[in-house]
Amino acid sequence: MSSRIEQLIDEIEEYIENCKPKFMSNSEIIVNKDEIDELIRDLRMKTPDEIKRYQKIISNKEAILNDARAKAEALIAEATIHTNELINEHEIMQQAYAQANEVVTMASRQAQEILDNATMEANSVRAAAMQYMDDMLANLGDIINSSSQAANANFESLIASLNHYGEIIRANRNELHPAEDDLESSEESENPENIDGIDII
Repeated sequence: MSSRIEQLIDEIEEYIENCKPKFMSNSEIIVNKDEIDELIRDLRMKTPDEIKRYQKIISNKEAILNDARAKAEALIAEATIHTNELINEHEIMQQAYAQANEVVTMASRQAQEILDNATMEANSVRAAAMQYMDDMLANLGDIINSSSQAANANFESLIASLNHYGEIIRANRNELHPAEDDLESSEESENPENIDGIDII
């Protein structure tokens, strides 16, 4: 929007353009003194107001520019702080990721060591248990063999003792019945009652 001074200047120019030229002159015109005086008076009256308005606009412009500069600087400072915070957070996140990976790697290594040790210990226990069972079975086998041999020896000794006592008993009986010896001998040969070397009386 044009100012009041500009409007008055336009009105003065328009008035001059509409004035009649002076007779026999190309540069002189006939003006109405009252009208031109009024226009000039308005121009004088409006000029200080316009100057004040422009000064106010200029002052406001400086204030607006200063306010804009302050806001811009505040925004830049805030953006800088936020950027630094993001950078710090990123570094913290990277450190956290690195520490997490290190913890996972260490835990995996320890878990593998525990598993390997447990496997070795289980294999050792299994081997020791198998060796113990083998030793126990070997000892049991030796005990059974020894017991079997001892039982066979005792059985043979028992059979020999029984046969010996059977001979003594027969001899004693023969002494009681000497006339019947031949008869008993013939009966025993026809119907023997000796089984596996044991005399049945």
